[in-house]
Amino acid sequence: MKPIREERLAALKREYPAGTRVSLVMMDDPYTSLVPGDLGTVTGIDDTGTVFVNWDKGSSLGLVFGIDHYKKAVEK
Repeated sequence: MKPIREERLAALKREYPAGTRVSLVMMDDPYTSLVPGDLGTVTGIDDTGTVFVNWDKGSSLGLVFGIDHYKKAVEK
């Protein structure tokens, strides 16, 4: 895991505050049932840049900074 700079962490927290809906692009976890396109709601971000998400599928797996890929969800 790459360390996150303070400026990048602050920007990440501004861009993805709690309540933001996200869509999974790619997760580097061979054991998860989450797949690209799955949606969830951000619950918080820790000091390492991990974005904690309550996924609509029932999982609460976090997104690891610099490894997993996600974006803001565009919901219809």
